[in-house]
Amino acid sequence: MVVGNEMFCDETPHPGECKTLLIEHKPIKSTTQFLQVSVEQTLYGAVKAKSDTYSLGPQFGSKQAWENCLDLYDQTIHRLNQSLLCPKNACSRSDVQTWLSTALTNLDTCQEEMSEAGVSSRSMQSITSNVINALAINKRMETHGNAFRRRKVEVETPSMIGGKVDVVVAQDGSGDYKSIQEAVNGAGARPKGSPRYVIHVKQGVYEEYVNVRSKFTNVMIIGDGIGKTIITGDKSKGRGISTFKSATFVATGDGFVGRDMTIRNTAGPENHQAVALRSDSDMSVFYRCSIEGYQDTLYVHTGRQFFRECDIYGTVDFIFGNAAAFFQNCRIYARSPPNGVNTITAQSRVNPNQTTGIVIHNSVVRGAPGTQLEGVKTYLGRPWRSYARTVVMGTFLDQLIEPKGWLEWDNVTALSTLYYGESQNTGPGSGTENRVDWPGFHVISSNEEARQFTLLQFIDAALWLPPTKVPFTINL
Repeated sequence: MVVGNEMFCDETPHPGECKTLLIEHKPIKSTTQFLQVSVEQTLYGAVKAKSDTYSLGPQFGSKQAWENCLDLYDQTIHRLNQSLLCPKNACSRSDVQTWLSTALTNLDTCQEEMSEAGVSSRSMQSITSNVINALAINKRMETHGNAFRRRKVEVETPSMIGGKVDVVVAQDGSGDYKSIQEAVNGAGARPKGSPRYVIHVKQGVYEEYVNVRSKFTNVMIIGDGIGKTIITGDKSKGRGISTFKSATFVATGDGFVGRDMTIRNTAGPENHQAVALRSDSDMSVFYRCSIEGYQDTLYVHTGRQFFRECDIYGTVDFIFGNAAAFFQNCRIYARSPPNGVNTITAQSRVNPNQTTGIVIHNSVVRGAPGTQLEGVKTYLGRPWRSYARTVVMGTFLDQLIEPKGWLEWDNVTALSTLYYGESQNTGPGSGTENRVDWPGFHVISSNEEARQFTLLQFIDAALWLPPTKVPFTINL
């Protein structure tokens, strides 16, 4: 191996995997080139690993797990490709860090599927290590000022009232489609580079499963209001469907905007994991939506996501995943759980260089109307992965919140590597004097520390939120 390349590899978290990756590569002259080559070689590895996974099909105990992994590899390949195309596509180091974070999360989700199916993959472990290396390299370049800046996203967005709507969905046949999925599929007929595709879904109860696939970018779905336009399903783990596949509504295409509708999973608490909404859409927005379920209601899987003035209902881990998800002016409602314990969040950050986490800002956390929570212990969250990161700021916490605030998972080592923070909260459940004494728990008292969890810094909001015309508060 070239000596200079070996020196670059020695500075990564997984030098052995790095050296194997670059063993026959010509001399690398700069950190920028090192990142480019590392991502490029990792991409080649991901393509091969997908092929290997395809051939493993008969060995998977679950066809669903196999299909999920193939889908997750596709998304990983897509995000690695995006990272390679910077800065040609006017993106930033922050974008690259987001996309590499997404790639790592996809691999982690696939690994979990494989473990449950009793399958192991050496190539999966190798690619995971190399994505972790790329995250560390890009983070170092971002920190040291070797960053290119992305221009603001300029997506043509119709006015929220009286603006241009491309297609209408109506159950009575008065629109262009009767099915939401058919209307979404129509987005594929647009010429490349077309402005936002707007679907108006009229009032009604739509019993269907909607998937805004990755090829359908900049799609907006506008309903007639919460409780008026309702999308409902009942898939669940209890009925033999994987958590990843159980969602009533899936948004994967980047730049998705959903507003003024209800998304619901009616499987009930007895059927365990049952997702209402799963989002993998980077730079996605949900405005004035109600997301309703019990366990695992809202799967904020990957990407930068913004929720404004939304209602979210659930019981166990009902806001979970590893997106950079920001909730502002939302109402979060705990329902009655089957085992007497509610956990509002279950964040799953697997690496300290990932840009991910859950921030709840200027919101309300209380029991769902009409729900009896006497004897129920409700916690703000528990760490699904070792580097879980969740911050609650300026939020009203009702008396349902347990004094200790947060709950352990099985992995006690996470208590020192996680980041859980609270700042400027109010209400009878907001007192921090009896909170957990974990090394990773923080009562945030300085504005400097709090600012890193603002909309401006946490999800780069100033660059992409304004064109959506959704209201937001950029700072504390």
